Amino acid sequence: MEKEVRTRFAPSPTGYMHIGNLRTALYAYLIAKVNNGKFILRIEDTDQERYVEGAVDLIYRTMKETGLIHDEGPDIGGDYGPYIQSERRNIYKEYAEKLVELGGAYYCFCDKERLEDLRKRQEEAKVPTKYDGHCMKLTKEEIEEKLKAGVPYVIRQKMPHRGKTTFHDEIFGDISVENAILDDNVLLKADGLPTYNFANVIDDHLMEITHIIRGSEYLSSTPKYNLLYKSFGWEIPKYIHVSPVMKDEHNKLSKRNGDASYEDLIKKGYLKDAVMNYIALLGWSPGTEQEKFTMDELIKAFGTKGISKSPAIFDEKKLMWLNAEYIRELDPEKFHEMALPYYEGVITNPNIDLKEVSKLLQVRCERLDRIPEQIDFFDNLPEYDNELYTHKKMKTDAENSLEALNMSYPVLKGIEEWTEENIHDSLIKLAEDNELKNGRIMWPVRVAISGKAFTPGGCVELAYILGKEETLKRMNKGIKQLGGQELD
Repeated sequence: MEKEVRTRFAPSPTGYMHIGNLRTALYAYLIAKVNNGKFILRIEDTDQERYVEGAVDLIYRTMKETGLIHDEGPDIGGDYGPYIQSERRNIYKEYAEKLVELGGAYYCFCDKERLEDLRKRQEEAKVPTKYDGHCMKLTKEEIEEKLKAGVPYVIRQKMPHRGKTTFHDEIFGDISVENAILDDNVLLKADGLPTYNFANVIDDHLMEITHIIRGSEYLSSTPKYNLLYKSFGWEIPKYIHVSPVMKDEHNKLSKRNGDASYEDLIKKGYLKDAVMNYIALLGWSPGTEQEKFTMDELIKAFGTKGISKSPAIFDEKKLMWLNAEYIRELDPEKFHEMALPYYEGVITNPNIDLKEVSKLLQVRCERLDRIPEQIDFFDNLPEYDNELYTHKKMKTDAENSLEALNMSYPVLKGIEEWTEENIHDSLIKLAEDNELKNGRIMWPVRVAISGKAFTPGGCVELAYILGKEETLKRMNKGIKQLGGQELD
């Protein structure tokens, strides 16, 4: 019988969800689901110095929001708990001591002074800094004596000094490392807490994790993990190391450098579905031209063969394009609901129909947080320069724009029923009657009533939303600004 596929996402509660972390979680989730397996959430909080209050809740919330629903975890339990490392302290001590018995580890009683002196001497000699195996030479009696006397100790992994350690990665293939360069790393610290490298091996084995998905920065540590598995006589899981997400060719994405976390992207007005879709494509290709995927489609299409060895560049322009696609597909009512908070304080005029504004915006919006700058003219006409009236393609300038506004004003004033259709037809007829291209009339009106070169709609839609009185008032202001006489 084939073993059930079990993957895990094991974040540290450090305060935010890095894009790279979220991608790891997504890939682990997809590999589990495509194989009808289980996806496990484990909190790795052994590094208490980096622990941030409220970070665990943030992890739960992000997982729920993004649809990465775990089958087992600290909040829902399971048969392999506890799922928080700090609650598994006794387990690590037990296995560290067992590893000593098996010959894969040893007690080290070296104090900070000796280790610091060793490091300095190695640096002066310009040799790699690593532990010199001093305590490995202690006799059984000497060890027992020190333990009884309560001398502080750590437990170190005993590395072979000859030969090579080889492991297979699903993305990078077979990788070999000379054992001579491996350091006898600490597995159990003096405070009884495990190091990351030891805890995750113990947890992955006890939780029966079959596929380990993590960043390629852990490739160099993997030989140490393999040696631990071998020392215990355990089955080695499948490794899937993914290359980093980069800001550009030379720099990794980093919160420290102001790069966006998942929460930042949501605050910027990206939709979670667009974010997850884009993250899936950061270093993975479906092998087809398809770029838009629902979560169900990702589960069907995902496979490790599509994961690239090369780093992925985070291209916010591409994310914005994808986000705009998702916005356009929203139910109009849903988009209006999402847009409303961005109207607050920007459109205060009760005569403006916000649903009509939403209709205009939905087909032109790339990011929700950019809504205010697209609609701020509805409340008040901004100050603008007459140069806006000059448009090469429309063949307009300040002089013929004044002429167009003088012609358009009485036509619009004469409309009895203020509808989009009537506004449109009246202006088109005016252009035809005067043997002008539509743009020669439409562009000046648009500038006069918006004060902007870029608006979420053309002059017809804007005039309809502003209303007849406000439209004529703004046109008169434009006429006056261009040096003409106000009309009535």
